[in-house]
Formats: sequence, structure tokens, C-alpha cells
Amino acid sequence: MPPTPPPARRPRVHWSRRRFLQRSAAVVAGISMANCRQNLTRPPATGGSDPNTLHIYTWANYVDDGLMAAFTERTGIRVVVDIFDSNEVMLTRMQAGGGAAYSLLYPSDYMVSEMVGAGLLSAIDHSRLVGLENLKRQWQNPAYDPGNAHSIPFNWGTTGLLYNRDFTPGSPTDWVFLWDNQDALSRRITLLDDMRETLGVALKVLGYSYNTTDPAQIEAAYGKLRELQPHIAAFKTTGFENEILAGDLSIAMAYSSDAIALTLEDERLDYVIPASGTSLWTDTLVIPTSAPNVDAAYQWINFLLEPEVAKAAVERLLFATANQAAFDLLPDEIRNNDHLYPPDEVLDRSEGIQSIDTASNDLFDRFWTEITSA
Repeated sequence: MPPTPPPARRPRVHWSRRRFLQRSAAVVAGISMANCRQNLTRPPATGGSDPNTLHIYTWANYVDDGLMAAFTERTGIRVVVDIFDSNEVMLTRMQAGGGAAYSLLYPSDYMVSEMVGAGLLSAIDHSRLVGLENLKRQWQNPAYDPGNAHSIPFNWGTTGLLYNRDFTPGSPTDWVFLWDNQDALSRRITLLDDMRETLGVALKVLGYSYNTTDPAQIEAAYGKLRELQPHIAAFKTTGFENEILAGDLSIAMAYSSDAIALTLEDERLDYVIPASGTSLWTDTLVIPTSAPNVDAAYQWINFLLEPEVAKAAVERLLFATANQAAFDLLPDEIRNNDHLYPPDEVLDRSEGIQSIDTASNDLFDRFWTEITSA
């Protein structure tokens, strides 16, 4: 079920980058925030047996220097972060055995279901957690993982369009804008390097569900995306940021957590949640069955469940928290931002991406491979 938003539409709030940085500094006094939006890219982890080191495999911009420093100061455990840019990349690495070093992963909702089915995730021992009651009601018993048996929700958000007003013909309101303006936008568009999200947009444009298992509908989405393909500059989940800031790109499909941060960098940038609806995603914390440092993983989860820690992370990294206690501590300008916390009518038209049967997933994968390798 999609998260239930507050009952009334909230006004759009514009923050200046200066104001954002001032607030960040005040929230985490004594911890350097200079690189808080960096992509933490390091060579892939090759060993994780050191009890004083926690290896994490996550999305870009979910772990910053401030968070790592505070955790290390608290526990004495060093944190090493590697980055993946799609759930499928992460899954492939884990299935190939290359993820044996990691004690904590951040898969999205539908991927949790798939990984549980593949026997890749440990059951969560709730007796080892402190603060589980702080979760918002909608994540106390999520459909993708009943009872949070194998995962703990970290954050949630939407997928939409980030655009540069100076280089975009008009203001997009829906996904179909890309097709209607493909000539004017040619080679100045990026879409996510994410099979379900991006083929899902084509499904949405055609009036179908992100989670369809109808082969004819999936093939129709492939055909729709092929219409746009000659005008797409690249499929990127990260790495488009400097291009859109510089005006080399006009518009990018982006996750809300990344897009909102960029709108603070440049007032020419805006983020829109498509009017016909979009995907609602939840990213989670899980412990793989191959985890070499389970104790450190539980300490990290408990650390993030602390309301003050979660609040500070939201203020720095700009994602929508699944932690009600942390949400209640946020300033009004964040809680009232309808890009972070969309109104009812937006969420009612949106849906979470779900795990689907193997045959349908294979069909998605075949068409995605054809699109991205052309």
C-alpha cells in the first residue's frame, strides 16, 4: 500500500543552498559536512571479516561523511561504503558471490521480496533492535516484507523529472512530455539505468501498471521506449548532475532524493512528479546471509533508528524518512515540502514496484537489454 500522506496539500517550499548548508552545520556541530553530498565510490570490498569494520553496499548519497564519523565515534567501528546504481546490479553481485564482504545492503522494496525468495537475506532479530516502534504506521507491516521480517525501511520517495528551465521547452507536467517534445530535447534527456523504473514509465504513458505481467503490455512498453530511444543521451542513475547544472542536459529522470538536492544548487532547476502518477519506492536496510559482521550491522540499523540521527540525515541528504519520530522533529519547511511528502492526489495515482514472476521478469530483462545495448 502506498504511504498515506497528510490530508491537505502542502505549499511548495524553496530553500536556498546557503540556508541548507547553514542548517546542516547547526544540526551536526563538530562534524565536517564539507562532502555531505559526495558519491562514496571506492574499490569493491574484498574482505569484511574485521570486527571493527562495517562494509555497506548502498545507493549514492545515502551515507555521508557526517554519518560515518558519528557512528565511528559512537561505536569504534569503521565504515566502508561501496555504491550500486540499480537493484539489479546489486543482486547480480550478490548472486555471483562478490557480495560476501558486505554486512549491510540497501535494496528497494520489490528487491527485498526477490532476495528473500532467493535465500540471500537473513531474518531480522527484532529483539536486537531499539526504536522499531518509531517507524511510521505504513511501514510497520509493509506488503513487500510482512512484519519487517527481513528488512527495516530506511527512506521512501518518488521518481520524476528534473529539468533546467533555461533549456527545456515549457514546463513538463507528465511523462508524455518527453515524447511530445522529443525533437526539441533530442540527446539532452537521461533516463534512469533501472529496468523496472524506466520501462515502467513507458507502461505508465500507455495507461498500464508498473507491475503488469501481460506480455503484450510489456512488449508495447518496449516499443514505446524505442520511439524515444534515438533522443536519449544516456541511461544514468547517477552522473547526470553536473551535466544538467551546466545546461548540457535539459531534463533527467531522477529519484526525488537526488533531484530535490540539485534544485538547491541552482534555482533554474525544478522537480516535477508526473501528474498521471509515478513509482513510490522504499529503500531498506537488510543483512545478507553471507554477512561477516552481523553485530556491526545491527549497531548501524539501531543508530539510524534513533530519531535525532534520522532527523539530521534527512536535513543533510534530503530524503523522506520512514521514521515517524524523526519526521516529528523536522522543521516545518521540510515536513511541508510536497516534493518530499507529496499530497494525497499524487500518491493515489502512483504505485510501488512489486516483485513479479520469473517469466515476466525475464521478459522485462530481455527488452531492457535490447534497449540499453542498441
